[in-house]
Amino acid sequence: MTDTLRPVETAVLDDAVPTETGNPKTLKRSIGVVGGTLLTLSCVTPASTLFVVIPDLFGSLGTATALTIAIGSLLCIAVAFCYSELGTLIPSAGGEYAMVSTLAGRLAGWLVFVMSLLVVMIVPPVIAMGTADYLAPLVHLDPAMTGAGVMLLATLAGLLDLRANAWITGIFLVLEVVAAGVVALLGFTHSHRGLGSLTSLQVAGTGGHTDAVTGMLVISGLAIALFATQGFSTAVYLSEELENPRRNVARTVLATLAISTVVILVPVVAITMGASDIGELTGGDISSMVTAWSNSAVGTFVSLCVALAIINAGIVMVIQNSRVLFASARDKAWPEPVNNGLSRLGRFGSPWVATLLVGVPGAALCFVNLDTLYGVTGVSVTAMYLLVAVAALLARRGHHRHTPAWRMPLWPAMPILLIVVLAYVLTQQETQYLLWTGGITAAATLYWAFYLRPRRDTRWLVSIPEDAQA
Repeated sequence: MTDTLRPVETAVLDDAVPTETGNPKTLKRSIGVVGGTLLTLSCVTPASTLFVVIPDLFGSLGTATALTIAIGSLLCIAVAFCYSELGTLIPSAGGEYAMVSTLAGRLAGWLVFVMSLLVVMIVPPVIAMGTADYLAPLVHLDPAMTGAGVMLLATLAGLLDLRANAWITGIFLVLEVVAAGVVALLGFTHSHRGLGSLTSLQVAGTGGHTDAVTGMLVISGLAIALFATQGFSTAVYLSEELENPRRNVARTVLATLAISTVVILVPVVAITMGASDIGELTGGDISSMVTAWSNSAVGTFVSLCVALAIINAGIVMVIQNSRVLFASARDKAWPEPVNNGLSRLGRFGSPWVATLLVGVPGAALCFVNLDTLYGVTGVSVTAMYLLVAVAALLARRGHHRHTPAWRMPLWPAMPILLIVVLAYVLTQQETQYLLWTGGITAAATLYWAFYLRPRRDTRWLVSIPEDAQA
């Protein structure tokens, strides 16, 4: 379970990644496209997104929520093309940072690593704290304590073999898709308005008035819409454990995006049409709507499915995040004692130290006020996608032009268009979220300047499993 690998030749850049002469550890290839899709879909966790993230969009965008998600999903097609090509070209557990480091330089790769780590470390506890709300029909629990318990349970599951986790998360995934289907069916069968309402761009204002949703608000909401479907990137993090990654990474990314878009967007359309008035829609209390459309038993069933979906998301996010930390240690991003600890593999082939360092702090974060972190996460996801698009623009230089990989259509127009749109979306985000993300990026740059760059021959050596190059 601790097979070795040899690094491959990397792109020739002014700040190119030097090849490593040792034999870094690699993860065991144990899952195919079905298992990878189940795990990746579970990270998108459509039901958790629908019940935890989407209500915030209803509150700010009202009837424009479905339109915003649809536009975000179209943008995600271009993002998915970039991930599919880069994930098969650079199949590493490091995900975005391995791809960007190899193609756009080590500093860009380091900043992507920090952004991805920020996203994947904060989102699980934020979502986990929502578990208590959906267990309320059976038992009243403290949100922070419940969230911490979910994170610890997810950590224990993350220590198991990845194939076992694929089946566990697959079962939970079926339940949450059923819940989303029930919501969609009830919303459509209790429709109060037609399809035209999806483009009416209305939201409840103060004093019972109805306000118009501006185009700028829709563009600003795209950052959260991108975040809502961004879990398809998990396929790239798992590329080192997917069988035949040259074929299966792209299949997993694209299949996951298609399925998750349907599972999220269709219920949002149904809720928009089924809400009794704009005030109820803007309130975003989906559980109450479900109960009003049916009865308390159905509402309880849906709530419990959502609670399971949140636990499911926690398991997959812990798995994903531990792979990122494992890869960063294998690529020597930290002082040597830290690298040695984070790269340890357990009896099931999972990076157990990295898993614990993801799950336990995640449990602690459940006791911290995280009100502003959805905005910071939206900015981080958008910026990360922008840098991935830049890497995709550089993916056919030098010897990479001839490396066997899945190749996106409409290159280079696709990444260029994505760069322009994402840069504009960033300019429309709230200043406080941009400042928070900018401050973290500045701190990461200082770490690069004073620790990583002076040790460029022994630190931040991005490696790619040689067997993936065949």
